[in-house]
Amino acid sequence: MNKPLILAVSGASGLIYAVRAVKFLLLAGYSIELVASKAAYMVWLAESKIKMPQEPELQELFWREQAGVKDEGKLHCHRWSDVGANMASGSFRTLGMIIIPCSMSTVGKIATGLSSDLLERAADVQLKEGRKLVIVPRETPFSLIHLRNLTTLAEAGARIVPAIPAWYHQPQSIEDLVDFVVARALDQLDIDCIPINRWQGH
Repeated sequence: MNKPLILAVSGASGLIYAVRAVKFLLLAGYSIELVASKAAYMVWLAESKIKMPQEPELQELFWREQAGVKDEGKLHCHRWSDVGANMASGSFRTLGMIIIPCSMSTVGKIATGLSSDLLERAADVQLKEGRKLVIVPRETPFSLIHLRNLTTLAEAGARIVPAIPAWYHQPQSIEDLVDFVVARALDQLDIDCIPINRWQGH
């Protein structure tokens, strides 16, 4: 568990997915390198009426407060514009990267090889290095353009895990639905740190 996991947050709706991912990863003692896109700041304000700080040190405290995790794990936040950060280089070893939630704008840029900010550059690095990249798109319906971009990423090696919950685990709350999606996304990285009721057969 020495290598960190890159957790990226784009400007898609559903930031609770990112919060729950941070919560369970930190509680399990993982090391997280986190980057939120420029649009994510605006979505936070729109969805929660909360302003996310841009300064990395304050943002780390912000994420821990949102996740309700004080000291566990390691969390290092980066500015969206800091394309010189550690995760921007293939020589920086990681467990992989998860973009949760992922907007269609972010999907499109990564699919076409654009790296206009740190999030996009880090995703591009994961693909070029043949490392695990998990994308959790949060959009509906998908247009043909969206589907083609997602297909391009899947063909390049990314795992696509849409934010679609299941019901066989008898969810009792919104958090149960969210946690199922987060758990299935982390499964793609061989990370099992969320207590969900998995299908055991009849």
